Amino acid sequence: MIQSMTGYGKSVVIYREKKINVEIKSLNSKNLDLSVRIAPLYREKEMEIRQKLAAALTRGKVDFSIWIEKATLVDATPINIALVENYYKQIKDISAKTGIPEPTDWYATLLNMPDVLLKTDIEKLEDDEWNAVCEAIDKALVDILEFRRQEGAALEKKFHEKIDNIEALLKSIEPFEESRVPKIREMIVKGLEQIPEVDYNQNRLEQELIYYIGKLDISEEKQRLTNHLKYFRETMAESRANGKKLGFIAQEMGREINTTGSKSNQAEMQNIVVQMKDELEQIKEQVLNAL
Repeated sequence: MIQSMTGYGKSVVIYREKKINVEIKSLNSKNLDLSVRIAPLYREKEMEIRQKLAAALTRGKVDFSIWIEKATLVDATPINIALVENYYKQIKDISAKTGIPEPTDWYATLLNMPDVLLKTDIEKLEDDEWNAVCEAIDKALVDILEFRRQEGAALEKKFHEKIDNIEALLKSIEPFEESRVPKIREMIVKGLEQIPEVDYNQNRLEQELIYYIGKLDISEEKQRLTNHLKYFRETMAESRANGKKLGFIAQEMGREINTTGSKSNQAEMQNIVVQMKDELEQIKEQVLNAL
């Protein structure tokens, strides 16, 4: 089954006073292009996070974000009240002794004094919290993988439609292909008849005609294109369909269609080839999204 590289997943896990948010977005890319934005507390686990994402997502341009939301009161930094009072008295005494005016904005002055804002202990990542983070990441990965499967199913349906169209167009060439021989023979004979006093050997004409028709024969191209279309379907049905492989098959399909076009000396056949090219271009555009 095909999976798309386009996907989105998000999860939220509550741990004590924290709300841990994880968001993963992905688009198509030739390889895995991973960009991560991680809350400072979890940066020590960045390599582990990257390995988990790479194992699950394989390919694509992936943007990963994890951030924490806390209650405002939890984030407030304590103020050393005793030290503020001490600074206040010292500044008042200095002003009285030196005549220097007292500050007009006491709060701004006092809160900027050294050590007024108490330093809190550096937060450490506990095992329980990391387990909660892993749970959030796993939930987001489940979401984005399901999104990719749904998008992949839509891609597969589209590919089948386009392959059906190319097969139908290839079949529609046959009547024009069969009518070419008498038309070519008539064209050559008329050309020879317009040349005055020319005598031509009928057997030699037939030989040249067979050679000319052989150069325009598209039987091999039709067979190879049919095989490529079948192989494309078989590859899509594989348990881990490979987008790169589908892209290579589409390129081979293009070669056979182009060769068919170069051998098509009738307007009707050339119009059909143009339609096949249009269907194939749509496949090539969409196959870039396949994982």
